[in-house]
Amino acid sequence: MEILYSDKHIAVCVKPVGLDSEHEVPEALKEALGGELFPIHRLDKNVGGVMVYARTRQAAAFLSKAVQEGTMVKEYVALVHGTPPESGDWTDLLFKDSTKNKVFVVKKERRGVKKARLEFVRLSEGETSLVRIRLHTGRSHQIRVQFSSRGFPLVGDHKYGARDNSPAPMLFSCKLTFPHLGKTVSYEKLPDWA
Repeated sequence: MEILYSDKHIAVCVKPVGLDSEHEVPEALKEALGGELFPIHRLDKNVGGVMVYARTRQAAAFLSKAVQEGTMVKEYVALVHGTPPESGDWTDLLFKDSTKNKVFVVKKERRGVKKARLEFVRLSEGETSLVRIRLHTGRSHQIRVQFSSRGFPLVGDHKYGARDNSPAPMLFSCKLTFPHLGKTVSYEKLPDWA
């Protein structure tokens, strides 16, 4: 696993597709760096990308607060079917059906429904298009559902409507920006397909 940065407070790595971000990635980091590691955010098992883990309880509390206050900025790249608009700022109401582990866009607020917002810019267009996304909320399957509900399912995302042979959703956490030791830091990595 590629480690982009580590100090006594945090470890920033590139999570490989196929590893669980809450158990397997911290275990792999523990083998490489020693000590304890605390997950701050998560990525689906079939999604890769840049992640930060805390190495102390204090750092975990600080980073969790950054997530809640929106000072941790998460950016992604995705390959989607079709050509979405050049850019967009989408807000939807999402409902997660835990029995099916599937998320749906719904029209009305009710129990269990959460607001989801993202902004994006289209980087290329065609039969498939590359988009760069900034998440404002971190809802389960958010990017996948918001694009699929508008007719642009992610390449490889068979759960949300893709009809292709790609083995996993073409979604990658490409950049994290967050406060650390009194300054704002950013870590970035792009997948081969982007």
